[in-house]
Amino acid sequence: MKKSDKTELTVSKIIEAALSEFGKNGYSGGTVNNICKTGINKGLLYHNFSGKDDLYLACLGTSCQKLIHHIQKQDITEHPESYLAARMDAFALYPDEAHILFEALLSPPVHLTEETASALSEFNKLNEQMARKILNSVTLRDTVAKEDAISYFHMMQTMFNCYFSSPAFSNAALEEKIKLHEKILPQLLDFMLYGIAEGEN
Repeated sequence: MKKSDKTELTVSKIIEAALSEFGKNGYSGGTVNNICKTGINKGLLYHNFSGKDDLYLACLGTSCQKLIHHIQKQDITEHPESYLAARMDAFALYPDEAHILFEALLSPPVHLTEETASALSEFNKLNEQMARKILNSVTLRDTVAKEDAISYFHMMQTMFNCYFSSPAFSNAALEEKIKLHEKILPQLLDFMLYGIAEGEN
């Protein structure tokens, strides 16, 4: 086996073990020692990753790639329900990766805020692509430009995620946050697109 192939295999095994550790215990509860208890050589781990932070960010990047790849393979139409169903299917298939993604979205390690935001950029791009697809299928009011509507989507997405990062959910488990987040999201999108008040005749 070539040295490069052996290194790639080693990194893959480390990432696999770390995905399980961070997926189940989060950043704060996850430890390098626990990862090494799965049979990972600590020396090899530190040879390939500078430490816990580096490994966590690598896991976040891998999680985003897996989830995005699975979602993009689905038959997604311009209807929000099809995109949300594809998301839920991906989250169910990759629960550890989903937990890592949502922790980074809702309560990232404070000292890694910028790094996690950067790692999440591809997932946010996917959300924007879907928002544009939805907007292309509806008729906007004459006073609403498409790019303003996209900015509105971004703002609401940020506010929605911040709501789940607020003290109201300080005692909620991550799994509970994820379920509620995805349960409320369809209604939020419906309100955003069609409003909440009956139009005047």
